[in-house]
Parts: sequence; C-alpha cells; structure tokens
Amino acid sequence: MTEQPVLRLTALTRIHDSGAAVVHALRGIDLDVFPGELVAVMGPSGSGKSTLLSLAGGLDQPTSGEVVVAGEHLARLSRTRLAAVRRRCIGYVAQGDDLSPTLTAAENIALPRTRDGVPDGEARREALATLAELDLSAVAGRFPDEMSGGQRQRVAIARGLVGHRRLVLADEPTGALDPETGESVMALLRVRCDAGAAAVIVTHEARYAGWADRVVFLRDGAMVGQTLSTSAEWLLSAEAHR
Repeated sequence: MTEQPVLRLTALTRIHDSGAAVVHALRGIDLDVFPGELVAVMGPSGSGKSTLLSLAGGLDQPTSGEVVVAGEHLARLSRTRLAAVRRRCIGYVAQGDDLSPTLTAAENIALPRTRDGVPDGEARREALATLAELDLSAVAGRFPDEMSGGQRQRVAIARGLVGHRRLVLADEPTGALDPETGESVMALLRVRCDAGAAAVIVTHEARYAGWADRVVFLRDGAMVGQTLSTSAEWLLSAEAHR
C-alpha cells in the first residue's frame, strides 16, 4: 500500500480582495508532506509562506483548491470537527509567541491537551516533558512576563509539539532565538519527524533549512522550485530564490 501524505495541498489558491486591490497570496500550490518528512519553505517577504501555513493549519479558508490533513478534508468539516482536528493532529507555531499572560509556561503548553479532554495531571506531565526536551524545565512555573523573549518563543514551540501531533507547522520558529538555541529547536523538530510526524517550517535562514529533507521555494504566491536539502545544489537554489 502506498503511504499517504499527512498534508496534501491541491491547486491551493488564496485571493484577498479588498475592493480596490486584489492580492493573489497563493497561486495553485500543490504539495504533499509525508510521515517522517521535514519540509522547509523559503522565499522573499510577501511570497505567500505564512498564508500557506495558515491554510494548512485550518486557520483560514482557500479561495479554491483543497487542504487534506491526516485524511480529513478541512473545508468539509464542521467548526467543531475542525477544532478537534487542529487540537489533536496539528501543532501550530506562529511568529509571535501568542501565550496567555495569565497562565504559567506549563499551563500554556498543557492548554490544548486539556481542551481536548486529556486529564489535567496527564496534560501537565506531557507539558513538563516537552519543556525538558527544550531545556526549559526551570520556567515551568513562570508567567510569560517573567520570561525572556527567547524563552517565550520556545514555550510557544513546546505548545505546538506537546502530545502526539501528526503535523507540525512552524512560522519562523527560530526567529527570536540565538543560533545555538535555534539549532536545538531544529534538532527537536528533526527528532519528531524521525519518529513519524510531518513538519513544515517557514524560514529565511539556510542554516535551519538545512535540517529539512526538502526545501520548497515560493515567489509571488507561486511555487517556483524545490530541492532536497541534502543535495550539493540546494544552498545555491536557496540563494537563487531569495
């Protein structure tokens, strides 16, 4: 039996129409991401990278085309079912940390699990284990305003990784981190993919894209190329598509 992708984007288009201006954010994107695969998305600002992640995560609806996550056609789901798929299958890491200021680090990370009916004790154990993976155990009881920007970003990443998410979507997850910490985050994403998850990350930096199995290049909303990051030519491709 042929392995099915965790994420399938088919002829995906997103048009923003504000009346006077029509913006083609995405133009007919086709992309499959399989279990165990880490895909990096690169391209200049405004090329559609964040829009792609938003649609893949069910945060927005395409103008046309289809998004399928773990066999679920997102556009066909009720709001309740879509929310359940997002909680159970999709870990989403936005550019900003987007943490609740009234919850501790551990509580922020456990929140999507408790909302999905996981008992409080189990959700907390999962949150603490994920914090430990990111070397953040010391901040488990701290509130966001008691942490540095880099710590908050890593807590947001931990929230996207907690539980058994089949798909991880991360928009510039290393943007607020120093190079060493950024590498540790990418190493953790790599471990999760090697264990069977699929991940898509947006990045501007070749050093982080180098952790991926494949690099996809966007420009003006269209996919203009892709290459294996393990190939000798991929870095040249990254520079050519900036």
